[in-house]
This record gives sequence, C-alpha cells and structure tokens, in this order.
Amino acid sequence: LVGKGRAMEMIMTAGMINAEQALGYGLVNHVVPQDELLQLCEKIACKISNNSPVAISYAIKAVNDCFNNSINGYASEIDAFGKCFGTDDFKEGTTAFLEKRKAHFPGK
Repeated sequence: LVGKGRAMEMIMTAGMINAEQALGYGLVNHVVPQDELLQLCEKIACKISNNSPVAISYAIKAVNDCFNNSINGYASEIDAFGKCFGTDDFKEGTTAFLEKRKAHFPGK
C-alpha cells in the first residue's frame, strides 16, 4: 500500500505515525474527530447502499481476488462486468442514467 521505500522506513525505524501521516500514506481513507466518526460511517454506508447490490458484490469479489489470490485483477473485473451485464440492476442503472434520475436497484 505504501510502497517499498516507505514500508522499509516504517519497519526499520519503528517510528509512530499520527493520523494525518497515515492519511497521507494512504493507510486510512479518512481522519475525523471521534465524535464525527459514526456520522461519516453512516454517510459512506448510505452512498454504498444507493448502488447496485449486484455490482457491489462483484466489485468486492474482484478486489479481493486481486489481493488474496494473486489473480489477474483485470480478468476478474472483466468477468464480474460480464456477469452484471443484463441483470435487472444493470438495466435499471442504464435507464436511470439515460432518464437523468436516481436509480432504484432491485438487487437482481
């Protein structure tokens, strides 16, 4: 995630990093005060839940395949796209886009 040079430095110096450094290194996606954490999590969860459940599940699989199984990420992504193509979610997403409206995915 951070590159070989940064990883070597972090391991060899055993130095602590703060939240802002972790954000800058790409180790975390967001840094917020503790009292804003739940609100941010709910906002992200809401954004995710507005997308196609079918597409989300295949996206998770493609990313996990790439990181866990040394599978070619492009091949996994192409396979997932092919499986999404023609689903009810795909049709709804395409129609909603063309009609310039919010999609309502059936999850099929």
